[in-house]
Amino acid sequence: MDNPTNQPVPFQSVPQPTRSDGAGNIDRGPRDLERDRQNPDLLVPPVTDAGLIPNCRFSFSDTHMVLKPGGWSREITIRELPIATTLAGVNMSLTPGGVRELHWHQQAEWSYMLLGHARITAVDQNGRNFIDDVGPGDLWYFPAGIPHSIQGLEDGCEFLLVFDDGHFSDFNTLSISDYLAHTPRDVLSANFGVPADAFRNIPTEQVYIYQGKVPGTIDSQKVQSPYGIVPQSFKHRLLAQTPLKTPGGSVRIVDSSNFPVSRTIAAALVEIEPGAMRELHWHPNNDEWQYYLAGQGRMTVAATNGTARTFDYRAGDVGYVPFAFGHYVQNTGTETLWYLEVFKSDRFQDVSLNNWMALTPAELVQSNLNIGPELLYALRKKKQPVVKYAGYSYYPR
Repeated sequence: MDNPTNQPVPFQSVPQPTRSDGAGNIDRGPRDLERDRQNPDLLVPPVTDAGLIPNCRFSFSDTHMVLKPGGWSREITIRELPIATTLAGVNMSLTPGGVRELHWHQQAEWSYMLLGHARITAVDQNGRNFIDDVGPGDLWYFPAGIPHSIQGLEDGCEFLLVFDDGHFSDFNTLSISDYLAHTPRDVLSANFGVPADAFRNIPTEQVYIYQGKVPGTIDSQKVQSPYGIVPQSFKHRLLAQTPLKTPGGSVRIVDSSNFPVSRTIAAALVEIEPGAMRELHWHPNNDEWQYYLAGQGRMTVAATNGTARTFDYRAGDVGYVPFAFGHYVQNTGTETLWYLEVFKSDRFQDVSLNNWMALTPAELVQSNLNIGPELLYALRKKKQPVVKYAGYSYYPR
């Protein structure tokens, strides 16, 4: 029960599915008040919402947590968020020394480091290797089929993994422990040129995550390959990248133009100050998968046939926008909103509503929308992803 003491709850503190125009009615039945407070635009949709668009929000807090010695993981795939067909996400944490074992995937893996530090390793199809350390705000990208590993350093780590297939599950990973456990020992003996008894203690099933020792310095773990190192780094320092600053926030874009190895995933790290918003826009190349890092916001997704739906987001939530659907993200809190826009594409692309209108003959725009010079003269010919105008901003009441 929300009020087990049976003490009166102040009426004004209880959100109700009613609007000032008289629509709706008070909800007197069983309910989850905390959920209603977190999702005000589902409880009382804006009058501009129309019809029903499939759910475009799911929280990692509502997923199944897998606990292992050495760390934990949880995932959001098409199973949890059916509209998200292009990308899937995994949130993972490793203890100091915790290891995500040697493995590879049928999908490409893109990652954003949330907390702490980790060591990543990989070897490509030509025998060239890669060993490096990553920290907060760093990315990595491993193409499909490239074997790799992740290990927490002295402070442990937490990170977001994004895979370029909405059906992906981290439990469909191809692991070194699984591979060896299901290969006859005489075959292993013949492959490596050692007695079969050398494999007597190998795991009998997938290890997945395990507790190891904190590794030494990166110099102490260097392995020289006769073929050299990978020609394109698997790591990118996103927070070290100069942002595009605008009134109200900033944007950092990363795709194959500045992170060449990332050929199937492009992204933007968006910062929105209180009272600002990610402008009305859409993406002409693919669906958008979002991960909310800090703060709170709301997004209206406008679809075909006059349908639109508004969702509220907080840190740890995943959002999704189908291909070419118009949308915006508005900071509805008192702290800065940070989130990632991620796409199954080699390049980041967006179309600005403001920019489109500004670069179209004014007479045509005026006749189409029945607007006057006040708006026509305010239109911008240069794109500005995050906007904030004095006197025209949203602030929580």
